[in-house]
Amino acid sequence: MKDLTRDSYASAEPVPAVWTGRATNRMQWLLAAAGAAFVALGVELAVASQWTSGIAPLLMSVIGCVAAGLLILYGTLAFVHVAVKVDRDAVEVRCGHMGLPRRRIPLSHVVGAEVAAKVTPRQWGGWGYRWRPEKGTAVVVRRGEGIVVTLGDGRVFTVTVDDAEAAVLAIRDGLRRGTGTGTAAKA
Repeated sequence: MKDLTRDSYASAEPVPAVWTGRATNRMQWLLAAAGAAFVALGVELAVASQWTSGIAPLLMSVIGCVAAGLLILYGTLAFVHVAVKVDRDAVEVRCGHMGLPRRRIPLSHVVGAEVAAKVTPRQWGGWGYRWRPEKGTAVVVRRGEGIVVTLGDGRVFTVTVDDAEAAVLAIRDGLRRGTGTGTAAKA
């Protein structure tokens, strides 16, 4: 992880009030096409098949193809890109075109942020929203740089995003201004 010291922060350009960034993985469009093909196959089976072995095998085939296709489509389209927004109150992460799943981390829960120079799907067990007991939670949409946010309760949240250094500087600016105390809010 890259260390951004206060000296490097002081020499940097002014931090914007709201920082936004994103990361995209165009390779997942291939998986989305495969999901669409499964759905099309299910529809084709339902409309044009003349199975003589009965309705149960046909119904299972149609439902299986459509269900698999929809799961693949949602699973890939939800993680084709991730958008990260850092403002003076929180770090907000939204996935996919609908912004789901999303996570909002108030800066009052954050104790630190670092740049991870190389985050890979292999480290986290694949693309998507991931949790590993020894590493914390992550949103991984592609290989490359990301941010690692440490919370007051010891949990860690990692997200791949372009220009991670600017995101970390924006988070640290919010912490420096006193919005982040690193304590978990009571529900």
